[in-house]
Amino acid sequence: MRSIAIRRTAVAATAASLALLVTACGGSDSASDPGAGDKGAKGKESAAAAPAAKALSAAELEKVALAQGDVKDHEISKTAAKDTLPVDQIKVGKEVCTPLVHALMGSQVGEPAAFTKRTVVSKPKKADLKKQDDADVEKAFKAAFDITTTQLALGSYDGKGAQESVASMRTAATECAGGFEYTAAGEKQKVAGITEEKVKGGEESAAWTIEVQQDGEKTRMKLVVVRQGGTLASFSSMNLAAASEGGDFELPAAVVEAQAAKLA
Repeated sequence: MRSIAIRRTAVAATAASLALLVTACGGSDSASDPGAGDKGAKGKESAAAAPAAKALSAAELEKVALAQGDVKDHEISKTAAKDTLPVDQIKVGKEVCTPLVHALMGSQVGEPAAFTKRTVVSKPKKADLKKQDDADVEKAFKAAFDITTTQLALGSYDGKGAQESVASMRTAATECAGGFEYTAAGEKQKVAGITEEKVKGGEESAAWTIEVQQDGEKTRMKLVVVRQGGTLASFSSMNLAAASEGGDFELPAAVVEAQAAKLA
């Protein structure tokens, strides 16, 4: 019975994590990469050099978005429009940081012609399901909460809108590295650090670990962006076990790879 209770708690915590993803934060204050400025410049050059694209229609965008069954051991559902935070409810102290915050919140970046979202939740590993029966309550809860929830936002852009959006996020990750604050849905947030991660996919891709600080506690979130033609996919993730301990977790690699493959 204790195992069932733990699993129910994990489900409830997963639902709560979605709310956290809407009101949690993203930002910067980590050691800067010596080549970060060059990377930002290269992003702008890439946006300028790439050919103009024609945006996918809303129907076409739905077809290339992940669906249930596309990623093993993950639950995928379409996110209701009411569960997407409107950009006018996000206020950023430093304007240059805005694109990164919008992506972290699972909101629109720039002005896409079409936009859709998915909620992707990893299933507990079989080994973790067994650990949920462990007599050690701490270990059991950690096993139950080792769930990564990802907000997958897809936007389709005309012209060079997608390239420019990637470039703006790269610039934000560099120029906002000193830290900043913003307000999401009326709640004040503070970003404590941004660390660049390695990721592959699409014609362009970038990833960061974003450390959020609130009420003296630190939580890490992952943000990945992948561009294919005029379509941009952003993945904003948090892990329940890591959040409860202030620890780190891996990028949602399987989710990113599956979505990149559908966009190719």
